[in-house]
Amino acid sequence: MANIKSDKKSILTSRKRNLQNTSFKSSLKTAIKAVENAKTKEEGQQALVVAYTKLDKACAKNIVHKNYVANQKSRLAKHVNSLA
Repeated sequence: MANIKSDKKSILTSRKRNLQNTSFKSSLKTAIKAVENAKTKEEGQQALVVAYTKLDKACAKNIVHKNYVANQKSRLAKHVNSLA
């Protein structure tokens, strides 16, 4: 454990941030899986809207890289379009 007061605070805030980021990443993965597991095109499009929102927020908060977001959006859109 650090001795300097600002370092102690920094450790606490980084732990708190880490928990929040981990939780957000988990919800992001759940949203992505909802799109992948969709049976119909309408169901997939509804899940896609939620996934897009989560991906954009994750990018804005610097939780994931912008290229990852672009890759996932493209991949999920292609998957939804392939549904019958």
